Amino acid sequence: MPPVHTKMASRLEIALLALLGLLWGMPYALTKIALATIPPVTLVAARVALAAAVLWIIVLFMGCKIPARRDFVGGLFVQGCLGCAIPYGLIAIAQQSVDSALAAILNSPTPIFVFLISLAWTRHEPLTPGRIFGVTTGLGGVVLIAGASALLGLGKAAAGQTAIIVATISSAVGAIYSRRFDAVAPQVTAAGALTCAAVVLGPLCVFVEAPLQSAPSAAAIAALLANAVLATALGFVVYFRLIRTIGSMGTASVSYLKPAAGVLIGCTLLGETLTWTAGLGLIAILTGVAAINPSSGRMQPTSTGVAETSAEEATPV
Repeated sequence: MPPVHTKMASRLEIALLALLGLLWGMPYALTKIALATIPPVTLVAARVALAAAVLWIIVLFMGCKIPARRDFVGGLFVQGCLGCAIPYGLIAIAQQSVDSALAAILNSPTPIFVFLISLAWTRHEPLTPGRIFGVTTGLGGVVLIAGASALLGLGKAAAGQTAIIVATISSAVGAIYSRRFDAVAPQVTAAGALTCAAVVLGPLCVFVEAPLQSAPSAAAIAALLANAVLATALGFVVYFRLIRTIGSMGTASVSYLKPAAGVLIGCTLLGETLTWTAGLGLIAILTGVAAINPSSGRMQPTSTGVAETSAEEATPV
């Protein structure tokens, strides 16, 4: 059995995880706005292409080192498909028939799939009772926030719901696969993976949707730009940073924070009322994420006997 490393989360990593939850909580609403006048595959292709362009400018400006390994580009294509092209494309298509609340529930169990894959196959991270508690509690919180009534829609749009579940599994596999880029600057990994996703999705959208015939509205373009620059470009830099510091299961717990971010945005910016079920769900989510990501600022022992530095000492974004 391969060595199992214990990765602990510092206050900085918890803050970055919260930021990622906010960034990745935005696309549900932004995608709905953009889908009104932009076809789904075209929307995702444009989103990842714009995000990749922004990130390559940052990579060149910062002078980040790009690995010369032969398998690097091939690995980026796998990562781009697992973490970007497949989940983004499937969710965008599914949101044409699946309500946002149910989509949030179906897309949230990424930590569960990471847990199951780790249990049955990779064994790359410790599966402690605290993490098991966190995985189940966080999922319960998502259901409370989205509303149990959203589950009544199960089966009414079976194809779209199945697509979201497949997207969630793909994201979980991508979170585990991305560990191989630990030694690469997160900006480079994010730029490369998004570029590869764009290479896959670009020809596909031309083949299935005739994107040049679409007439996007100003609101759709604004939603697309926000989705590309903030949720995707910045979000993936933070994502790959967290993968190397708190691990795949800890980073996957951001799936629970996405609907929580939606609740907080609605209450603080849109004047929405916080119901008792949403409040309870928010508490459950925060409890679950905290259990999945135990906090420590000290050197942590690993099963190899070599001390592993805390997240605060890791390479910054």
